Amino acid sequence: MPAGGLAPTGVAKERAELYQGRVTLYVIIACIVAAVGGSIFGYDIGISGGVTSMDGFLREFFHSMYISKQHAHENNYCKYDNQVLAAFTSSLYFAGLVASLVASPVTRKYGRRASIVCGGLSFLVGASTNAGAQNLAMLLFGRIMLGVGIGFGNQAVPLYLSEMAPTHLRGALNMMFQVATTLGIFTANMVNYGTQKLEPWGWRLSLGLAAIPALLMTHPFRNILKKRNRPQLVMAICMPAFQILTGINSILFYAPVLFQSMGFGGNASLYSSALTGAVLAGSTFISIALVDRLGRRALLISGGIQMIICQVIVAIILGLKFGNNQELSKGYSILVVTVICLFVLAFGWSWGPLGWTVPSEIFPLETRSAGQSITVAVNLLFTFIIAQCFLAMLCHLKFGIFLFFAGWITVMTVFVYFFLPETKGVPIEEMIFLWRKHWFWKKIIPEYPELEDQTV
Repeated sequence: MPAGGLAPTGVAKERAELYQGRVTLYVIIACIVAAVGGSIFGYDIGISGGVTSMDGFLREFFHSMYISKQHAHENNYCKYDNQVLAAFTSSLYFAGLVASLVASPVTRKYGRRASIVCGGLSFLVGASTNAGAQNLAMLLFGRIMLGVGIGFGNQAVPLYLSEMAPTHLRGALNMMFQVATTLGIFTANMVNYGTQKLEPWGWRLSLGLAAIPALLMTHPFRNILKKRNRPQLVMAICMPAFQILTGINSILFYAPVLFQSMGFGGNASLYSSALTGAVLAGSTFISIALVDRLGRRALLISGGIQMIICQVIVAIILGLKFGNNQELSKGYSILVVTVICLFVLAFGWSWGPLGWTVPSEIFPLETRSAGQSITVAVNLLFTFIIAQCFLAMLCHLKFGIFLFFAGWITVMTVFVYFFLPETKGVPIEEMIFLWRKHWFWKKIIPEYPELEDQTV
């Protein structure tokens, strides 16, 4: 008998009454969201086999396997014998193994929620990369990132569930992780059944859908959706989107192609694109010198106006002087390069740096990491879209491509004028008062934000 005259089980049962926590809405939501990590684990287990058997996937990345599949009657057992194909599946689990070991000190030092969020973000990156994969390296990178997410998620989620659940329901609530895993496998099978008919891109949908439960795993994003953070959320989406819709990345990515399309020779086009890159680098220092003197709005609006003028001038020159089987004269060629450099100059001291600066300084502490993640994600999304579409748009719109971007710059300049308050010299802690005084955003932000928390 231990000291006190009670058996260990007796002690446990007697004191257990002191730990009868209530099953609140927050506890239920927290456990459901955490258990979603299991659904992603299950989804990735179930999705791999179906995707690797899809013709569109094999044609894209494993053409020899696709050929072997067509000759299944010759060797049914070896038609999928490919170590790289095996690595596509196994890389996720090896990455998960390594990540689970790394997750342990992270979980201990920063808490369970931090590891769950890290896992969710890794899932988002992995799912997005796999869905948009253009080569085998992207495909494997995406799988590795999914593995990192599984390592962090599987290490932290069961711990979080055990600690969040009331004692008398801990066993049942902890099993939600396994329930979510099995539902994830079932969902993956159903998804594969549907997407196999969507040739040749169905496999992308299968892999990309893993991002949906990953979004639910990231907790900071819940707060950013509240009405009191609506102005910052709008800016986190619009500022990086507008930054790319200026057309700057198209000019930088495809400057040699663009200049060659205008009739410049090969070397001349490379020299011209190098010149625009140098102008962009130098113009950033103008922004550094002026941003805290003139303010954000002045640079964004004036830069926008200059970019609109430049885009319209280039469109007019190309529309009047450049057509099929024509080349620009030397004088007009120099003028086009000069105007494009002026466009790049305006971008470099306005939307280039401020597209990052403004979102980074407007968020309160509780949503700071989530806000920055959204900013980066939107920037990369629009970069991908424009990079993918630009050459086709150039082919079909011709000189109208510059008017397309001029239209968007007009929209963003008007947006800044009406909806972005001046943040120059305002401490981050006081930033909330800017929105409450703004003519438009004060109609959106609740008068008593603390009441919003009580409704969640």
